[in-house]
Amino acid sequence: MRIIRDVAAVRAAVDGAGRVGLVPTMGAFHEGHLSLIRAARESCDLVVVWLFVNPTQFNEASDLANYPRDEERDAALAAECGTDILFAPPVDQVYPAGFATTVSVSGIADVLEGAHRPGHFTGVATVVAKMLNMVGSDVAYFGAKDAQQVAVVRRMVADLDIPVTIDVLPIVREPDGLAMSSRNVRLSADERRRAAALHRGLAAARDAAAAGEQDAGILASIVADELERESITAEYVAVLDPETFEPVASVERPTLIALAARVGPVRLVDNMEVTP
Repeated sequence: MRIIRDVAAVRAAVDGAGRVGLVPTMGAFHEGHLSLIRAARESCDLVVVWLFVNPTQFNEASDLANYPRDEERDAALAAECGTDILFAPPVDQVYPAGFATTVSVSGIADVLEGAHRPGHFTGVATVVAKMLNMVGSDVAYFGAKDAQQVAVVRRMVADLDIPVTIDVLPIVREPDGLAMSSRNVRLSADERRRAAALHRGLAAARDAAAAGEQDAGILASIVADELERESITAEYVAVLDPETFEPVASVERPTLIALAARVGPVRLVDNMEVTP
C-alpha cells in the first residue's frame, strides 16, 4: 500500500488503473469503515482510501480538536483490507492559500443536521466534490449511518454531473445495537451503556410500524421515550421520506426514522428504515 499526500501524485497513480473505488473517511477506523474498504476491494481494480479530518464540517472547535486521530493504526488496518492507496493530504493541499469556493446543496441540506449544525453540509459537499475531482474514482463507498450526508452527496453528484456511482452499505453495529462511530471511543463506560438506547428506541419504533402503527408522531414518541429512560434528550427524532428528507405524517411505505442526541459530551446520530 502506498501513502500519497498530494493531488498530482494520486492522479498519476490512478491513471489507467481500471475501475477505481474510493472510500471517504476521516480516520479512526472501525468495522464500519473496514466493511466499505472490503466492498471496494471485491469490485474494483484499485482501492483508494481518503483519510482527511475535514475542518470545515465541524461546528464546534472542541469536537474538531478531540476527534480521534491515529494515522499509523488506520494505515495498518487499511492495508490489511487490501487498500492500494491511502490518500492522506494535509490541509493546505485541500484548502490552499486563497481558497474561496464552496458547494452548497439547498433543501435537503437545510433540515435536521443542517438546521442544528449551520454550514456543516457546505463543508461536507465542498470536500466531497474536491475529493471526487482529485481522485476521479468510478465509485465511492459510503455508510448508511450518516443517511442525510449520503442524500446530500447524491444530490450534489446528480446536479453537478459528477461521473461517479455512490454505493451505500448498511450500518455496522455493536452487539448491543449501537451504530459504530469514531466518536464512540469518547464515551465513558456509563455513557456507552446508556447510548444503546438509541438503537433500542429505533428498533421499538420499527417493530411498532411492522405491527401496524402508522402515525409518525407516535413512532417518534416511542423513540424519544426510550431515550428518556436513560436520561437522554434527543435533539431531534424525525420520521422522513428517505429520498427527500421531507417529514411524513403517516408511514405508508418504507420510511426513515432519524435521530440525533448527546450522550454526555458526545453527539451521536443514527437512523433506521421502518416498513408498514
